[in-house]
Amino acid sequence: MARAASAPKKEISMEEALWKSADKLRGSVEPAEYKHVVLSLFFLKFASDKFEAQRKAISEKYGEKFVDNVAFYTKDNVFFLPEISRWSFIMENAKQDDIALKIDTALYTIEKANPALKGALPDNYYSRLHIDTAKLASLLDEIDKINTGDKENDIIGRVYEYFLSKFALAEGKGKGEFYTPKCIVNLIAEMIEPYDGILYDPCCGSGGMFVQSMKFVEAHHGNKKKVSIYGQEYTNTTYKLCKMNLAIRGISANLGEMAANTFTNDQHKDLKADYIMANPPFNQKEWRGDNELIDDPRWDGYEVPPTSNANYGWILNIVSKLSQNGVAGFLLANGALSDDGTELKIRRQLIENNLVEAIIILPRNLFYTTDISVTLWILNKNKKARVVEENGEVKRFRNREREILFMDLRQMGSPYEKKYIELTEEDRAKVTGVYHAWQQEGYEETYQNVPEFCYSASFDEVAEKGFTLVPSRYIEFVNRDENIDFDTNKNKKARVVEENGEVKRFRNREREILFMDLRQMGSPYEKKYIELTEEDRAKVTGVYHAWQQEGYEETYQNVPEFCYSASFDEVAEKGFTLVPSRYIEFVNRDENIDFDTKMKTLQSELRELLVAEEKSKADLLTVFKELGYEIEL
Repeated sequence: MARAASAPKKEISMEEALWKSADKLRGSVEPAEYKHVVLSLFFLKFASDKFEAQRKAISEKYGEKFVDNVAFYTKDNVFFLPEISRWSFIMENAKQDDIALKIDTALYTIEKANPALKGALPDNYYSRLHIDTAKLASLLDEIDKINTGDKENDIIGRVYEYFLSKFALAEGKGKGEFYTPKCIVNLIAEMIEPYDGILYDPCCGSGGMFVQSMKFVEAHHGNKKKVSIYGQEYTNTTYKLCKMNLAIRGISANLGEMAANTFTNDQHKDLKADYIMANPPFNQKEWRGDNELIDDPRWDGYEVPPTSNANYGWILNIVSKLSQNGVAGFLLANGALSDDGTELKIRRQLIENNLVEAIIILPRNLFYTTDISVTLWILNKNKKARVVEENGEVKRFRNREREILFMDLRQMGSPYEKKYIELTEEDRAKVTGVYHAWQQEGYEETYQNVPEFCYSASFDEVAEKGFTLVPSRYIEFVNRDENIDFDTNKNKKARVVEENGEVKRFRNREREILFMDLRQMGSPYEKKYIELTEEDRAKVTGVYHAWQQEGYEETYQNVPEFCYSASFDEVAEKGFTLVPSRYIEFVNRDENIDFDTKMKTLQSELRELLVAEEKSKADLLTVFKELGYEIEL
């Protein structure tokens, strides 16, 4: 009888598999190593899956005799993998005692056979970790379940971001040192449009900026070969990760000879870039010594950035790398918009030199590892009127030298994975549409200032406000209070209404205010948060609706430490303050305590503890005496 076909392997989400993978390493590997252990194995599987797909395509098109011809792989930017480097070989030997050595050998062989991976893969890494064979085999099983066929997302970037979200705080990472979410990278790319020329990132991390930029060019039917990529990364493990990330996509890049500090060991000193995209570490302290980099040519024409914060060091590094028509989009903490002292002098020089084109404040909770709101800066080396052709489209830029566009996106964004926000495709289209309309001729018809969203400010306006770049100093914000009719008689009078099929008989509450305090409510949520439960909300709304309606004398009552219905006279007597604790009764639990009884109870409890301690002490002395090691006190 024919054997039943085996059930298809259950595919799980990448995040779920990674969490399981990390969980299996507890006690074997330091938390800081988790992501690197998993990432290299994930790369091995990803590279193998691409190799197998290419091998199948070669076989089907040219026949079996060409499946080991290296040229048939490299022409499509696929790594050729010798048999001992393939995922199938690793999985066949996953339970063997020497599996760590086999993984190291596989990675070494891949790097040796593919020059693009030079310096990217770990050397003799797994053998040195001494991971328990069973745990390593279990980890391999979990990674084997991951579907690497996701062509839309920056896979390794997502992996890196996921691990940072779990372990960055434990590793002591500073705010800002994390992978940049895809929606933000896409926004930057869509604004500066890196179609043709040199693209540079001075702090490139895992390479997500480069990956998404290439996807932007592809999506707009551009030619990726017209874009040359340059980058630099300080952390060696992240430098290797970036090389892996770019290599498996066939993206050629110059990341310098080594991982190095952009400020003290610039790997691209003479570079002039047409496009710069960056997410530098926010508010980096002590980034140079007091007497270090004083005469650095990158500061020429500007004040030397202070040692206390690297934000303006990053800005001036970026400015120094821009070509004659170069444009940059980068992220900084909001404080850089209004810093005083040396930062103010540099900011003023940037504005006077007509370099600042747009300042866009982003929503909070965009990043996995920090909830702060950050700013996207757009700098442009050439804001003069000119006609250019970009990706087959003619653009007629107007003169914007004495103008800056301010935008506020804090009311944009869509919830993502419960507690995060992401800018949707529609959000980004709106922002880039406004920005590009503002840049070009005919903007009087296509652009307009919109309250709470955007404002085009003149140089004189910016100078008048002390050269601050805080968008809210320029964008008009609507005072919604002035449109509110505060005549409470209209809503708080006695009336009968039908709401959703239910008749409600509201009593007159014109001279009353209900105060409530919910600080003793809530249930623990994800260890460090509190959430109001369904019961909590039902209690609050029940009290509120009971207080509003007729018969409240029977259904509502003031409750100490929870609620109080105050009259107008009571509020007036307290100077019209609306602080609930000024009205709600709080119980002084101390005044009802019988201190004599309380102290006698404590006395009895303490006596019992001391007696137990003496007994424990005597037992311990006896044990040591019986062992021949008497302790004399």
